[in-house]
Amino acid sequence: MTDAVRPTSPPLQGEAALVRALGPFQLGASIVNIIVGAGIFVMPALLAARLGAAAPLAFVAGALAIVPTALCFAAVGSRATATGGPYTYVGAGFGPFAGFLAGALMWICNVASSAGVAAALAGQAAQAWPAFAQGAPRAALIVAAYAALFALNAFGVRLGARAIVLLATLKLTPLFLLAGLGLWLVGADLGFDARALPSWGAFGSALVLTVFAYSGMETALVPSGEVRDPSRHVPRATLAAIALVVLLYVALQAVAQGALGPALAGSRAPLADAAGALWSPARAALLAAAGVSMLGFLMGNLFSSSRLLFALGRDGYLPRAFGRVDPRHRVPRLGLFAHAAIAAALAVAGSFEALALISGGAICLVFAAVALAAWRAQALDLRGPGAPLILPGGATVPALAVLTMGAILTTLSAKEWAAIATSLAALVLVYAVLSVLRGRTARGQARRA
Repeated sequence: MTDAVRPTSPPLQGEAALVRALGPFQLGASIVNIIVGAGIFVMPALLAARLGAAAPLAFVAGALAIVPTALCFAAVGSRATATGGPYTYVGAGFGPFAGFLAGALMWICNVASSAGVAAALAGQAAQAWPAFAQGAPRAALIVAAYAALFALNAFGVRLGARAIVLLATLKLTPLFLLAGLGLWLVGADLGFDARALPSWGAFGSALVLTVFAYSGMETALVPSGEVRDPSRHVPRATLAAIALVVLLYVALQAVAQGALGPALAGSRAPLADAAGALWSPARAALLAAAGVSMLGFLMGNLFSSSRLLFALGRDGYLPRAFGRVDPRHRVPRLGLFAHAAIAAALAVAGSFEALALISGGAICLVFAAVALAAWRAQALDLRGPGAPLILPGGATVPALAVLTMGAILTTLSAKEWAAIATSLAALVLVYAVLSVLRGRTARGQARRA
């Protein structure tokens, strides 16, 4: 069949329409690419403002919180291998409505985090070109970025995967150089003081931000239907990526604190300023790396979130058009467009910190749900095509993950809870309307039969 006739072919529907083109390296790169997005480039200053000299403890505590969750993701991801990520995992363990709630919460997290990162991208661009700080130039930059990322994602999974690996390489190189050389240049003078730890409220809100900074594996694992041998590659890629990111984040926070001292809390580009303090030409290089990193995050977020909308459409929880795949390029184009358009609108209207707190709260709820699903899937001995990862201690690891996420959620403000609840209620309303329509269609078909 020639390219000339392919566009006239009917859209493909369902899981079989996707191509298993992602190997372990591409999946691991996608996880790292999404996790190391905007968060680390602005988070050191936000944590220093909340925790002062004790700020590195937030990344350590966040790592301790995220490791049990990562184990749960790896375990349940080796058992439920269809496209959908947490939506598929929770649905496999607790049924379709629970799966829908997990998918809806995850999409809220994804669209808020994407918008927050796009807002941060405009802020980083404004450090070099002040015209992008506000108004029409800022909005135009955000819309142009999403338009370019949509175009890259819309022409096939392999093109998107190659772009993800390239962006991950470009942004991780300067970050590892800053972490390694920075620790060597700063030496023992890291400005760390655990005695400066403030109240649980301040520490808890810092943990919400660090969970946001560590989040990303749940998004990267959505396109499991496009991973080769997911029962083997998902656990390995997940755990290796998390270990790498934890080491990188702790080192970068220490370098920023050691290089800038008390001035870190007021910095608008903390890693770039830290690099400039160690070697002045490095500031421009880190600003460029921040832009590349944020674009990489947005690329991976759009790639995976469109597959989440595809999975919800495939199963009838969104309009069926979301579950269709372009017959030529084999991508869910409507999901790509919808996610990009909504995220762009939120980014134009919002700020990084506000959107990050909403996203962090939603993702804590998703993490707790996936931990429960991992316990349930292991108890039921659900199995995919390969040998699953078995969590030691039965319910111990999932219980630890749930308790940790619950403790962090107690620090969310009423405003953040309201934003999450309102968004979730709107999606549940869509679910209810579609359920009624499906019921009427089924009754009509039964009468005609």
